[in-house]
Amino acid sequence: MKPIIKVEGLGKQYRVGTRSPQFATLRDSISAAVRKPLAALRANGDTEVFWALRDVDFEVEPGEVVGVIGRNGAGKSTLLKLLSRITEPTTGRAELYGRVASLLEVGTGFHPELTGRENVFLNGAILGMRKAEIERKFDEIIAFAEIEKFIDTPVKRYSSGMYVRLAFAVAAHLEPEILIIDEVLAVGDMQFQKRCLGKMNEVAKSGRTVLFVSHNMRAVAQLCGHCIWIDSGQLMSRGLANEVVVEYLSSVQPETMDGLITEEMHEHEAPELSFRRVELLDENAHSTAISYFGDPLRFRVEFEVLKPLTQARLGLVIQKFDETVVCAVQHTDAALDLLNLQPGRYVANIQVDVPLIPGPYYIALFAKPHGGYWTSPDRSLDYIPHALAFNVEEVSAQGETVLPTNALVYPVSRWTVEGFNHH
Repeated sequence: MKPIIKVEGLGKQYRVGTRSPQFATLRDSISAAVRKPLAALRANGDTEVFWALRDVDFEVEPGEVVGVIGRNGAGKSTLLKLLSRITEPTTGRAELYGRVASLLEVGTGFHPELTGRENVFLNGAILGMRKAEIERKFDEIIAFAEIEKFIDTPVKRYSSGMYVRLAFAVAAHLEPEILIIDEVLAVGDMQFQKRCLGKMNEVAKSGRTVLFVSHNMRAVAQLCGHCIWIDSGQLMSRGLANEVVVEYLSSVQPETMDGLITEEMHEHEAPELSFRRVELLDENAHSTAISYFGDPLRFRVEFEVLKPLTQARLGLVIQKFDETVVCAVQHTDAALDLLNLQPGRYVANIQVDVPLIPGPYYIALFAKPHGGYWTSPDRSLDYIPHALAFNVEEVSAQGETVLPTNALVYPVSRWTVEGFNHH
């Protein structure tokens, strides 16, 4: 089968501190003429060059849903811009065989002075669709975007949420052979994100090809069959989505064993409380990154109370590397009261008796005011989504036990098997 996307030696280079000339006035032209000799001198000197993408090769088959993952600044968006023909490559080539719809950033392809209705027809025309085709899809697009009241309002007056809802609806409903989606879904609310993922799944099942950039590893693992991992502009891995996601998340965990919680690890931090350190402990109370199947998990969490605290709740979430939640525990599970603490340093010792299937895991830490729940980071006193990574390993003493790798836990069960005389 011929690939629908073929990328060979693709690279994009930028010169740091330079920009494309855009002469709007006579003054701009004169000042540019003055700067030109200086620019030439810099060009002959040690101009700093930055490769946003370099020597990337891969193919995508028709009907594949491919996730693109990596850290911020890894080159994911550059790759999509090259595939969407928004920017030209410095090296290599990208061949796409089919009609492409891209949603790379809020409002891409929209004319701000035109109404929502006019932009729908404009985008359809750019995709090569006839007016009758667009009209047939129009009501469905507007219903999905939920902007019926504002369809004849210029889009420059739209909120970012309205913008992205309409942009996604247009891209997904106008039947492109290739749909390219960047992390713009983060703009919408949770309900809209779920509908977007459902629509992308529907698009994929119809045999069309989807490239999906996201930091939501669970969405990537669930939606995508294959995945591409890019780091520092280079292709690190390409394969089955579940395998590449685990490989990527394993690489971004801190290598140190000191358990310190650094400033950038706090997703939401209130002035009352801050987590400082977290460790997984072995049976001798030594810090470790490994637990063995069937052993209890023992965590030690240090935190600091900075202002008097009333009615607070501490909790810990165990997750798989695709962000599937295995379980969440709170200190009140142990019949302890909600916390009322004065400023100072504190330590919480937690034991969780859950027989995790061997594999990689990580924990999230949260502290909530009374009534707050761990799924709402914005209502946290502190929230550390990736506090600690650890691995559960199988012990050789388990013998021939076959563990179901697609399960979350392997609970202890008690069986008896006896002879039975039936009369």
